Amino acid sequence: MSESKEIAALRKQLRSLLTKAEAHVSLDHVVRGFPVKLRGVVPEGLPYSAWQLLDHMRIAQNDILRFSSEPKYKSPKWPEGYWAKKPAPPDAAAWTAAVKQIAADRRAFLQLVAKEDLFAPFPWGDGQTLLREALLIADHNAYHVGELLMVRRLLGAWKK
Repeated sequence: MSESKEIAALRKQLRSLLTKAEAHVSLDHVVRGFPVKLRGVVPEGLPYSAWQLLDHMRIAQNDILRFSSEPKYKSPKWPEGYWAKKPAPPDAAAWTAAVKQIAADRRAFLQLVAKEDLFAPFPWGDGQTLLREALLIADHNAYHVGELLMVRRLLGAWKK
């Protein structure tokens, strides 16, 4: 059975929402060239460093992906399971690995969006649908990309 034009259009819009920087700067743009020495600095008056925000995005997106695709998956304990304990990454490789995992998990989630029912509630959830989870990822990531950009600006490390 072929998919309706409306569902195909919705899938296309979700893909665009999750991959393009149409209304804001992209994560890739914000993290590219982020000075290593500033990744663990918590700006005055803010609760998190750039590393903590980036790692939180990684953990949360992976949680949503796994919840959406693994019926027996158990989410980390909130809030401690979603945030790096220390402001600085353990090493420069951790930053790069987090950026790569965010991209890989986004690709995996987009595979779900491309082929799975967007509207059927997950039998293991309490009413969540793939559409809801896609919008949650987009909303959550946009929020934290904005925070990352603000941290970078406050640290004097933002050049367009």
